[in-house]
Amino acid sequence: MVFTPSRESGSKDGFRELLEANYQKRSLVHVSAGSHVPLLKNNVWLVVRGMVKLSAITIHGDEMLLGLAGPNEPFGDPLNGVEAYAATTLSDTDLLCLSCSEIRQDGTLAVAMLEALGQRIQQSQALLALMGLKRVDERVRGFLELLASEYGQPCESGLRLNLRLTHQEVASALATTRVTVTRVIGALRDEGWLQLDSQRRLVVSYLPRR
Repeated sequence: MVFTPSRESGSKDGFRELLEANYQKRSLVHVSAGSHVPLLKNNVWLVVRGMVKLSAITIHGDEMLLGLAGPNEPFGDPLNGVEAYAATTLSDTDLLCLSCSEIRQDGTLAVAMLEALGQRIQQSQALLALMGLKRVDERVRGFLELLASEYGQPCESGLRLNLRLTHQEVASALATTRVTVTRVIGALRDEGWLQLDSQRRLVVSYLPRR
């Protein structure tokens, strides 16, 4: 495999248990797929269910994928250092809004949030590492491995990706073109490493590289 991130599922499980124990009475914000999430000053969003795409607009007007936020992962204006930052849901998503003041006042919540942020930093570092690969096909394969390792759902053929990213969005994340991504994904499907299920969702198989 090109890249296999080292992630500790236990910290995510602990964060979820903490939220369930302390924030059961809090109202979740439901956001439909394809919607922009407002970035509120001094407030952090936490994904409870679903997936959010984090992006920015370059000086040339192109969208640049910065990362993804899945279940138990935070995002928001206080965590952002990029101009023209935007958050868009990739699926129907439930969000929890936490103010910075309540995070500071609750030591347990603050520690859990720190661990969740550490996982987001690992994702960013993994994306940077992929950018160091000279071959675009290795970048695309590594990117799909990263998504499958973090967000994939086990199925008979491997790990199913329930999120839908366009070829252009993958291209923007990997500094290449949509045409190149389409060609590489086609080659990976021909190889058997990548498949489509009955609902046309990508499945990263467990087949070794040839």
